Amino acid sequence: MAVKKKKKAVTRKKAVKKRPVKRKAAVKKKVVKRAAKRPVKRKPAAKKKAIVRKPKENILGVITHYFPHVRAAVIKLNAPLATGDTIKIKGHTTNFQQAITSMQIDHIPVTQAKKGQEIGLLVNSRVRQHDTVYKA
Repeated sequence: MAVKKKKKAVTRKKAVKKRPVKRKAAVKKKVVKRAAKRPVKRKPAAKKKAIVRKPKENILGVITHYFPHVRAAVIKLNAPLATGDTIKIKGHTTNFQQAITSMQIDHIPVTQAKKGQEIGLLVNSRVRQHDTVYKA
């Protein structure tokens, strides 16, 4: 017996009516006549001023902490320092000079300090963190 193949039903797509496309009315652009080009006068370039920076040779260190009740500052040294030296402390709101009368390292009084040490120092005026200490 032969097997009869079933034919698939062919479906037709419905015809879709096309809608007319609405187009915007063309806008006329104004034609502006420009005056003849004149050469533009330019100012001469300003000369750049050189930034003057103080030499780093005089920097002794940086203030890392301040104790207001005792009026003592902690200084991280970049150069050696001794009792009797005169220093200048300068910062955003600080600017004064003083002689070193007493100095401590870990609560022990010392007369000299080396580069890289942190010292405690009595100061005459208020100082702030990141103030720079110079040799006067």
